[in-house]
Parts: sequence; C-alpha cells; structure tokens
Amino acid sequence: MKTVGVDLAAEPAKTAVATVAWEHGTATVQELRLGATDPDVVNAVAAADRTGIDAPFGWPDAFVDFVGAHHRLEYSRERALSSRAGRLPLVRRLTDRVVHAGTGIVPLSVSADLIAHVALRCAGLLAELDAVGVDVDRVDGTVVEVYPAAALQGWGLPFKGYKSAKNREARAASVAALERALPGLRLGGFRDLCVASDDAFDAVVAGLVARAAALGRATRPDAAQRAVAVREGWIHLPLCGIRELL
Repeated sequence: MKTVGVDLAAEPAKTAVATVAWEHGTATVQELRLGATDPDVVNAVAAADRTGIDAPFGWPDAFVDFVGAHHRLEYSRERALSSRAGRLPLVRRLTDRVVHAGTGIVPLSVSADLIAHVALRCAGLLAELDAVGVDVDRVDGTVVEVYPAAALQGWGLPFKGYKSAKNREARAASVAALERALPGLRLGGFRDLCVASDDAFDAVVAGLVARAAALGRATRPDAAQRAVAVREGWIHLPLCGIRELL
C-alpha cells in the first residue's frame, strides 16, 4: 500500500507532501517535498491508495445558508450574531464539534480564521482531483480530511509546541518520539527535513492517518452525521494504536 500525506497551506511555499510505502512491517517515506504546487499534489495523490489532507473540505451548513440569505438581503439570523453562542453554528462544522468533544482540541474555524484561505485552495484541489478520476467523497473518498495534532494526541505523542521555526528543538523531540512509537517508520534522508519544518513533519503524520483510514481504523460519522458530513467534510481520527498501522 502507498499512502500520501498533505500538509496544505494557502501557497506552495509551506505546502508539504509525503509519500509513504507500507510493506513487510515497515513504513518507508519514499518522498517528502516542501514547496508543493497543485500539480505536485495532484500527481502524488493520483498515484496513492489513500491520501490524508490537513485542510477543511467544506464549510458549516449554517454559514453557507447565512451567507446566501445575507447576499439576497434576507435578514433573519443577524439578530443572533451578537453572542459567541449565536455565532457558533456558523464557525464550527459538525466534525469540528465532534473532534472538540472527543479530544478537547478546537480545530481552526474554516469560516472565521486564516485557514479559510487554505480551504479555498483545498476546494480547488478537490475539483482538480475529481477531474482526473480520484474519488473525492468528503467522507468515504480516496482522499480524507485529517488533523495531525489530534492524531498525535490520540497516539499519546507530543501534539503541541512543535510549530514554527523557533521550536525546532521541540520538533526534534517530536520526531524522535514518533520514531520510537512506530519502530517500522523509515524517514531516511528526509528526517532532517521533518526536524527543520513542521509542515514536512505534519505531512508525514497525515500519511500515517491515511493508512488508518485505509485499514478502516479511523472515525467515521454515523448515519445522521453523514448527511451533514458529505457537505461539510469529516475529520478522520485514528481508532487504532500507532503500531497497529504496520
């Protein structure tokens, strides 16, 4: 099996793509690219069995409905927006609320944070992937939405404090902890890049979560949740121990 992990950013400079080959009890990082363009991402995904992308696949239903009504000069919900509770349905997807309830981590809001730029790029990539025949169902597709920090937390690994250039030492410790937790992981010549770049490190983790999804060992919505998730997207979190990926 071959999986791909994508740590998507609004621009190629901070976009990382990792390709992981799974065989004989090992997970070998065959390629890890920082500065990935849309064609780089599409080509890697098209060659993989399963891909995990760290980016929102959609927007909250309530936000979409609100923007449409507001654009049509239909004022109704505006009166409820003066409080955080009133705005919550517009800024948190169902999957965001599920992840928060299960992990305590609050995913960035696709409609009220800078990650919206990433989501717009992701929407374009999903369209490109669909055009080349990749299944982009937002729940059960070949490409799944992932959240590296929450996955690391679920595996009992350091999941915060490793972002940005100033935290290189903490990131080096995170890379070492991941290697200890998954003895079959082979970073090879890409280990230094994982230490140097949190984007590269997250891309590798996204590739590991893609493996969990491929094995049917990741969270999925129930029937009622799926009706919403097919529009808003669904964050796949691993349900298995990290060594079970092998």
